[in-house]
Amino acid sequence: MNIKPLYDRVVLKRMEEEKMSAGGIVIPDSATEKPIKGEVIAVGEGKALDNGSLRAPKVKVGDKVLFGKYSGTEVKLDGTEYLVVKEDDIFAVLG
Repeated sequence: MNIKPLYDRVVLKRMEEEKMSAGGIVIPDSATEKPIKGEVIAVGEGKALDNGSLRAPKVKVGDKVLFGKYSGTEVKLDGTEYLVVKEDDIFAVLG
């Protein structure tokens, strides 16, 4: 897959959440919420500022991040689902 997001856009791949409760009960896919954690797959050049310059992105490919629950646009490429979000929709980088 070769995708290059524009400006301050970031392409994420959702990370799978646990499918078992603390008590050992398996939770079906239809009852689970979409994960809000993901891995950065591709990053744009940065955010365009008012003076015409670009601010470099704070995330890089391979980072694990938290993002907004209803953020971005889902796209499917080569049978894999990705999420394209603005960098502002990413809340934190997981260490």
